Amino acid sequence: MAEFKHGFANVNGIKMHYVEAATGPLVVLCHGWPESWYSWRHQLHALADAGYRAVAPDQRGYGQTDKPEAIEAYNILNLTGDIVGLVNVLGAERAVIVGHDWGAPVAWSCALMRTDMFRGLALLSVPYMPRAPVRPAAMFKAITQQKNFYQDYFQEPGKVEKELEADVGKTMLGILYCASGDAPAEDRFKFLFEKNQRFIDTLVLPETLPPWLTQADLDFFTNELKRAGFRGGVNWYRNIDRNWELTPFLDGAKIIRPTVFAAGDRDIGMEMASDGYKNLEAHVANLFRKHLVPGGGHWIQQERPNEINQLLIDFLRSL
Repeated sequence: MAEFKHGFANVNGIKMHYVEAATGPLVVLCHGWPESWYSWRHQLHALADAGYRAVAPDQRGYGQTDKPEAIEAYNILNLTGDIVGLVNVLGAERAVIVGHDWGAPVAWSCALMRTDMFRGLALLSVPYMPRAPVRPAAMFKAITQQKNFYQDYFQEPGKVEKELEADVGKTMLGILYCASGDAPAEDRFKFLFEKNQRFIDTLVLPETLPPWLTQADLDFFTNELKRAGFRGGVNWYRNIDRNWELTPFLDGAKIIRPTVFAAGDRDIGMEMASDGYKNLEAHVANLFRKHLVPGGGHWIQQERPNEINQLLIDFLRSL
């Protein structure tokens, strides 16, 4: 089994921490919220053993990577620029990029804006969705008439961070469990919740850890977020409207690079992005496969690593 090597790269005005395994064609793995490089621990091993140079960074605001103070520093152009800079520092001319959750928009932005650099694209949990015809703030306003929408709730600086950081261990366990395929309907992650509720109060703690999550895994995530805090990661949400303003040139853009998509069929993201999944063929010119994993939830590469590893390796070999 390949060993992990830790490194740092100066990219796009920040210092980025990354973990890599093996040598070969480069595959960059972009994590989501509220995670770190560690969410790819199973894929790093599997891709390395299959002959690929697998690299998983802590993205801007996470882990050991820099956490700029300014909210606007977390816009999609900077997030994309970070990954482009990382590929350059690693000395590669081309790479395949994989993104999960918030890492998916970063990955597809890389594929859209640097087709010369990124030769393939894999998306997990969040299907590619072209730029919306109206600004997200207007959609938030429509959604939140009767209930809180978590992405809108995250907009006020300092509000949700205070809740999440009061007990980081419980926060992480609640988020990981509630968004997993193991949570029954009554415990599932609530992207809509009552106006008189706090976000933290919607999370449920399981009596025992899900089978895919060890205490050591939970402790790693918890300790990283105790060190880094939640502000950087939540700032990604605070740029949703800004990202829309910055990318009018992507109106109607189709992905032309070979692409694969996978998600759990119990992923709450599939409920939120069901149209994106249904219409994926219309927006992706070269779709290798789209696949729903039975019983899987939002943390699909951790919940079903063997299935996702094989899908990624099949896709990489097809290139």
